[in-house]
Amino acid sequence: MRRGRLLGGSLAALILCAFAGLLTPTLAQEAIVIDGSTTVGPIAKAFAEHYMAAHPEINITVSESGSGNGAKSLINGTCHIADMSRFMKDAEFSAAVKKGVLPVAHVVAVDGIAMIVHRSNPVQNLTLEQTRGIYLGQYTDWSQLGGPNQKIVVVSRDTNSGTYETFEQLVMQKQKMAEGVEYLGSNGAVRQKVQSTPTAIGYVGLGFIDRTVKALTVEGIAPGQETVASGRYPIARPLFMFTDGYPRLGTPLHAFITMHLSLRGQEIIEAIGFVPVTSY
Repeated sequence: MRRGRLLGGSLAALILCAFAGLLTPTLAQEAIVIDGSTTVGPIAKAFAEHYMAAHPEINITVSESGSGNGAKSLINGTCHIADMSRFMKDAEFSAAVKKGVLPVAHVVAVDGIAMIVHRSNPVQNLTLEQTRGIYLGQYTDWSQLGGPNQKIVVVSRDTNSGTYETFEQLVMQKQKMAEGVEYLGSNGAVRQKVQSTPTAIGYVGLGFIDRTVKALTVEGIAPGQETVASGRYPIARPLFMFTDGYPRLGTPLHAFITMHLSLRGQEIIEAIGFVPVTSY
Protein backbone atom coordinates (compact mmCIF):
# COMPACT_ATOMS: atom_id res chain seq x y z
CA MET A 1 0.00 0.00 0.00
CA ARG A 2 1.24 3.43 -0.85
CA ARG A 3 1.06 6.40 1.51
CA GLY A 4 -0.75 8.46 -1.11
CA ARG A 5 -3.59 5.98 -1.28
CA LEU A 6 -3.84 5.86 2.51
CA LEU A 7 -4.29 9.58 2.91
CA GLY A 8 -6.33 10.17 -0.24
CA GLY A 9 -6.94 13.52 -1.79
CA SER A 10 -7.89 15.44 1.35
CA LEU A 11 -4.39 16.42 2.48
CA ALA A 12 -4.88 20.07 1.62
CA ALA A 13 -8.08 20.20 3.64
CA LEU A 14 -6.34 18.57 6.59
CA ILE A 15 -3.48 21.07 6.50
CA LEU A 16 -5.96 23.94 6.35
CA CYS A 17 -7.88 22.53 9.29
CA ALA A 18 -4.73 21.88 11.26
CA PHE A 19 -3.70 25.52 11.02
CA ALA A 20 -7.23 26.66 11.76
CA GLY A 21 -7.25 24.32 14.74
CA LEU A 22 -4.28 26.13 16.27
CA LEU A 23 -6.71 28.98 16.86
CA THR A 24 -9.54 26.75 18.11
CA PRO A 25 -10.13 26.85 21.89
CA THR A 26 -9.57 23.54 23.64
CA LEU A 27 -12.54 21.82 25.28
CA ALA A 28 -12.57 21.17 29.02
CA GLN A 29 -9.45 19.24 29.89
CA GLU A 30 -10.27 17.67 33.24
CA ALA A 31 -11.78 14.90 31.11
CA ILE A 32 -11.19 13.47 27.65
CA VAL A 33 -14.14 11.78 25.97
CA ILE A 34 -13.46 9.33 23.13
CA ASP A 35 -16.01 7.58 20.92
CA GLY A 36 -16.02 5.58 17.71
CA SER A 37 -14.35 2.59 16.08
CA THR A 38 -14.25 -0.81 17.79
CA THR A 39 -10.99 -1.44 15.91
CA VAL A 40 -9.25 1.67 17.25
CA GLY A 41 -10.92 1.22 20.64
CA PRO A 42 -8.26 -1.11 22.11
CA ILE A 43 -5.56 1.46 21.26
CA ALA A 44 -7.56 4.26 22.85
CA LYS A 45 -8.25 2.18 25.96
CA ALA A 46 -4.60 1.19 26.36
CA PHE A 47 -3.49 4.79 25.85
CA ALA A 48 -6.10 5.96 28.37
CA GLU A 49 -4.94 3.47 30.99
CA HIS A 50 -1.31 4.51 30.52
CA TYR A 51 -2.10 8.24 30.56
CA MET A 52 -4.38 8.14 33.61
CA ALA A 53 -1.79 6.15 35.56
CA ALA A 54 0.61 9.07 35.11
CA HIS A 55 -2.07 11.79 35.38
CA PRO A 56 -4.79 10.62 37.79
CA GLU A 57 -6.40 14.07 37.74
CA ILE A 58 -7.50 13.47 34.13
CA ASN A 59 -10.46 11.18 33.51
CA ILE A 60 -10.60 9.51 30.08
CA THR A 61 -13.65 7.58 28.87
CA VAL A 62 -13.67 5.42 25.75
CA SER A 63 -16.85 4.28 23.99
CA GLU A 64 -16.97 1.97 20.96
CA SER A 65 -20.08 2.81 18.96
CA GLY A 66 -18.53 2.51 15.48
CA SER A 67 -16.65 4.90 13.20
CA GLY A 68 -19.79 6.56 11.86
CA ASN A 69 -21.09 7.29 15.34
CA GLY A 70 -17.68 8.56 16.38
CA ALA A 71 -17.83 11.10 13.56
CA LYS A 72 -21.33 12.13 14.68
CA SER A 73 -20.15 12.57 18.25
CA LEU A 74 -17.31 14.85 17.17
CA ILE A 75 -19.66 16.84 14.92
CA ASN A 76 -22.17 17.23 17.76
CA GLY A 77 -19.51 18.21 20.27
CA THR A 78 -20.09 15.23 22.57
CA CYS A 79 -16.55 13.84 22.33
CA HIS A 80 -13.04 15.24 22.11
CA ILE A 81 -11.68 12.41 19.96
CA ALA A 82 -13.43 10.36 17.29
CA ASP A 83 -11.80 6.98 16.74
CA MET A 84 -12.26 5.96 13.10
CA SER A 85 -10.99 2.99 11.11
CA ARG A 86 -11.67 4.87 7.89
CA PHE A 87 -11.21 8.44 6.72
CA MET A 88 -13.99 10.92 7.38
CA LYS A 89 -16.46 11.14 4.51
CA ASP A 90 -17.00 14.36 2.59
CA ALA A 91 -20.57 14.60 3.91
CA GLU A 92 -19.34 14.20 7.49
CA PHE A 93 -16.63 16.78 6.96
CA SER A 94 -19.16 19.24 5.50
CA ALA A 95 -21.58 18.66 8.37
CA ALA A 96 -18.78 19.30 10.84
CA VAL A 97 -17.69 22.55 9.22
CA LYS A 98 -21.31 23.79 9.18
CA LYS A 99 -21.35 23.33 12.96
CA GLY A 100 -18.02 25.07 13.41
CA VAL A 101 -16.09 21.85 13.95
CA LEU A 102 -12.79 21.51 12.06
CA PRO A 103 -11.86 17.80 11.88
CA VAL A 104 -8.14 17.05 11.95
CA ALA A 105 -6.99 13.48 11.25
CA HIS A 106 -4.23 11.85 13.29
CA VAL A 107 -3.04 8.54 11.80
CA VAL A 108 -2.22 6.53 14.93
CA ALA A 109 -1.52 3.08 13.45
CA VAL A 110 -1.81 0.89 10.37
CA ASP A 111 -4.02 -2.19 10.34
CA GLY A 112 -4.70 -5.22 8.21
CA ILE A 113 -8.13 -6.81 7.86
CA ALA A 114 -7.78 -10.54 8.45
CA MET A 115 -10.12 -13.20 7.09
CA ILE A 116 -10.81 -15.63 9.93
CA VAL A 117 -12.39 -19.08 10.07
CA HIS A 118 -12.92 -21.77 12.71
CA ARG A 119 -9.73 -23.55 13.74
CA SER A 120 -11.10 -26.84 12.42
CA ASN A 121 -11.54 -25.50 8.89
CA PRO A 122 -8.87 -27.03 6.59
CA VAL A 123 -8.93 -24.12 4.10
CA GLN A 124 -5.67 -22.15 4.32
CA ASN A 125 -5.77 -19.50 1.59
CA LEU A 126 -8.24 -17.41 -0.37
CA THR A 127 -7.69 -15.08 -3.28
CA LEU A 128 -9.33 -11.67 -3.23
CA GLU A 129 -11.66 -12.89 -5.97
CA GLN A 130 -12.69 -15.93 -3.91
CA THR A 131 -13.22 -13.78 -0.83
CA ARG A 132 -15.41 -11.40 -2.79
CA GLY A 133 -17.25 -14.38 -4.28
CA ILE A 134 -18.10 -15.71 -0.81
CA TYR A 135 -19.67 -12.40 0.20
CA LEU A 136 -21.47 -12.07 -3.16
CA GLY A 137 -22.98 -15.53 -2.70
CA GLN A 138 -21.10 -17.08 -5.62
CA TYR A 139 -19.49 -19.61 -3.26
CA THR A 140 -21.97 -21.10 -0.81
CA ASP A 141 -20.27 -24.35 0.25
CA TRP A 142 -16.75 -24.88 1.60
CA SER A 143 -16.29 -27.81 -0.81
CA GLN A 144 -16.12 -25.24 -3.64
CA LEU A 145 -12.96 -23.86 -2.00
CA GLY A 146 -11.21 -27.06 -1.02
CA GLY A 147 -12.94 -27.48 2.31
CA PRO A 148 -15.64 -29.79 3.72
CA ASN A 149 -19.05 -30.29 2.15
CA GLN A 150 -20.72 -27.76 4.44
CA LYS A 151 -22.61 -24.51 3.88
CA ILE A 152 -20.58 -21.33 4.43
CA VAL A 153 -21.88 -19.07 7.21
CA VAL A 154 -20.89 -15.58 6.06
CA VAL A 155 -20.31 -12.93 8.74
CA SER A 156 -19.68 -9.22 8.18
CA ARG A 157 -19.27 -6.11 10.27
CA ASP A 158 -22.30 -3.82 10.41
CA THR A 159 -22.62 -1.14 7.73
CA ASN A 160 -21.86 1.69 10.20
CA SER A 161 -18.40 0.24 10.73
CA GLY A 162 -15.26 1.68 9.20
CA THR A 163 -13.96 -1.87 8.88
CA TYR A 164 -17.02 -2.74 6.80
CA GLU A 165 -16.45 0.25 4.54
CA THR A 166 -12.79 -0.62 4.04
CA PHE A 167 -13.74 -4.22 3.24
CA GLU A 168 -16.46 -2.97 0.88
CA GLN A 169 -13.91 -0.84 -0.99
CA LEU A 170 -10.83 -3.10 -1.04
CA VAL A 171 -12.51 -6.51 -1.36
CA MET A 172 -16.09 -6.05 -2.54
CA GLN A 173 -15.22 -3.28 -4.99
CA LYS A 174 -18.46 -1.54 -3.92
CA GLN A 175 -20.60 -4.55 -4.88
CA LYS A 176 -23.53 -5.37 -2.60
CA MET A 177 -23.20 -8.34 -0.28
CA ALA A 178 -25.53 -11.29 -0.78
CA GLU A 179 -28.76 -11.94 1.08
CA GLY A 180 -28.17 -13.96 4.20
CA VAL A 181 -24.90 -12.33 5.25
CA GLU A 182 -24.96 -11.85 9.03
CA TYR A 183 -23.95 -8.36 10.23
CA LEU A 184 -22.40 -7.92 13.67
CA GLY A 185 -21.58 -4.80 15.64
CA SER A 186 -17.96 -5.29 16.63
CA ASN A 187 -14.71 -7.09 15.85
CA GLY A 188 -15.13 -9.04 19.06
CA ALA A 189 -18.62 -10.21 18.08
CA VAL A 190 -17.33 -11.41 14.68
CA ARG A 191 -14.50 -13.32 16.34
CA GLN A 192 -16.89 -14.89 18.84
CA LYS A 193 -19.26 -15.98 16.06
CA VAL A 194 -16.41 -17.62 14.15
CA GLN A 195 -15.09 -19.26 17.35
CA SER A 196 -18.42 -20.97 17.93
CA THR A 197 -19.40 -21.75 14.32
CA PRO A 198 -17.24 -24.34 12.50
CA THR A 199 -18.48 -23.26 9.05
CA ALA A 200 -18.27 -19.48 9.52
CA ILE A 201 -16.00 -16.89 7.90
CA GLY A 202 -15.60 -13.30 9.01
CA TYR A 203 -13.12 -10.44 9.00
CA VAL A 204 -11.46 -8.52 11.85
CA GLY A 205 -8.60 -6.12 12.49
CA LEU A 206 -5.11 -7.45 13.23
CA GLY A 207 -5.51 -6.78 16.94
CA PHE A 208 -8.36 -9.29 17.13
CA ILE A 209 -6.48 -12.32 15.78
CA ASP A 210 -5.83 -14.86 18.50
CA ARG A 211 -5.48 -18.62 18.98
CA THR A 212 -9.23 -19.15 19.15
CA VAL A 213 -9.61 -18.60 15.39
CA LYS A 214 -7.56 -19.25 12.25
CA ALA A 215 -6.45 -16.35 10.07
CA LEU A 216 -6.30 -17.27 6.38
CA THR A 217 -3.64 -16.11 3.99
CA VAL A 218 -4.98 -13.84 1.24
CA GLU A 219 -3.26 -14.15 -2.13
CA GLY A 220 -0.73 -16.31 -0.28
CA ILE A 221 0.18 -13.55 2.20
CA ALA A 222 -0.51 -13.97 5.92
CA PRO A 223 -1.99 -11.00 7.81
CA GLY A 224 0.56 -9.67 10.27
CA GLN A 225 2.52 -6.66 11.38
CA GLU A 226 5.45 -7.30 9.03
CA THR A 227 3.33 -8.01 5.93
CA VAL A 228 1.18 -4.95 6.55
CA ALA A 229 4.18 -2.72 7.26
CA SER A 230 5.86 -3.89 4.04
CA GLY A 231 2.71 -3.29 1.99
CA ARG A 232 2.51 -6.94 0.88
CA TYR A 233 -0.75 -7.84 2.63
CA PRO A 234 -3.53 -6.73 0.27
CA ILE A 235 -6.25 -5.69 2.77
CA ALA A 236 -4.76 -2.90 4.87
CA ARG A 237 -5.71 0.60 5.98
CA PRO A 238 -4.72 3.40 8.38
CA LEU A 239 -6.43 3.93 11.73
CA PHE A 240 -7.41 7.45 12.73
CA MET A 241 -8.21 9.61 15.69
CA PHE A 242 -9.97 12.85 14.73
CA THR A 243 -10.02 16.01 16.84
CA ASP A 244 -11.77 19.36 16.48
CA GLY A 245 -8.85 21.45 15.31
CA TYR A 246 -5.29 20.71 16.35
CA PRO A 247 -5.11 20.55 20.18
CA ARG A 248 -3.18 23.32 21.85
CA LEU A 249 0.39 22.40 22.74
CA GLY A 250 0.83 21.46 26.37
CA THR A 251 -2.76 20.36 26.96
CA PRO A 252 -3.72 16.83 28.06
CA LEU A 253 -5.57 16.39 24.77
CA HIS A 254 -2.40 17.18 22.81
CA ALA A 255 -0.35 14.80 24.96
CA PHE A 256 -2.89 12.03 24.44
CA ILE A 257 -3.37 12.50 20.69
CA THR A 258 0.39 12.43 20.07
CA MET A 259 1.09 9.40 22.29
CA HIS A 260 1.34 7.18 19.19
CA LEU A 261 4.56 9.02 18.28
CA SER A 262 6.24 8.23 21.61
CA LEU A 263 8.27 5.10 22.21
CA ARG A 264 5.78 3.88 24.82
CA GLY A 265 2.87 4.55 22.47
CA GLN A 266 4.55 2.55 19.71
CA GLU A 267 5.16 -0.32 22.13
CA ILE A 268 1.48 -0.32 23.12
CA ILE A 269 0.34 -0.37 19.49
CA GLU A 270 2.68 -3.26 18.67
CA ALA A 271 1.61 -5.20 21.76
CA ILE A 272 -2.04 -4.94 20.72
CA GLY A 273 -1.12 -6.28 17.28
CA PHE A 274 -1.23 -3.21 15.04
CA VAL A 275 1.56 -1.46 13.14
CA PRO A 276 3.00 1.82 14.49
CA VAL A 277 3.12 4.61 11.92
CA THR A 278 6.85 4.88 12.62
CA SER A 279 7.27 1.32 11.28
CA TYR A 280 5.29 1.79 8.09
